[in-house]
Amino acid sequence: MPRNRRPVDRAEKRSEIVSAARSLFVDDGYEHTPMGRIATAAGVTTNTIYWYFGDKDELLVGVLDEIHTDALARFAALTGLSVNEQVLWVVEELEKYHRLVDTVHSRTSVSSCLDKWHNNFHSLWEQWIAAELRREEVGEAEIEPTTRMIVFVVEAMLTHPQDESSKRAIIDLLLRKVGV
Repeated sequence: MPRNRRPVDRAEKRSEIVSAARSLFVDDGYEHTPMGRIATAAGVTTNTIYWYFGDKDELLVGVLDEIHTDALARFAALTGLSVNEQVLWVVEELEKYHRLVDTVHSRTSVSSCLDKWHNNFHSLWEQWIAAELRREEVGEAEIEPTTRMIVFVVEAMLTHPQDESSKRAIIDLLLRKVGV
């Protein structure tokens, strides 16, 4: 029997669904985006989404992975900048996705896949901060608490938005105080 539709590569279809969900989650928020709307935007049925993702949280992880991969590619180009400028860039990048940041933080206690993603995200960025602190010859005993302090300040800046000059002043002071 002839096919009425062209066969679609599984990875391509998954990517189309993630792309549609990304746009809706960023613009309208996770909580205000029903799966049916994502399906319509992706040109599939809601059931099709469940062939690729176990639930809405797994789809959110797919979106977060895509956003993070894109951000890491752009971050790699910042290698020549100071740590201060790189941290400021991270804060500004995360601010673009403030709704998703809030969603991840609010759902880690009820979603094991989001909790795992969040822990891996933190681990990656904490390793980067620790490596930068070591490069700046911060004492080994101070690496972990200093890394956590930097993460806490970044997260506080996301929940309490600052203007550009305030963000810069906070990051500069923090890093100066920790010896970077």
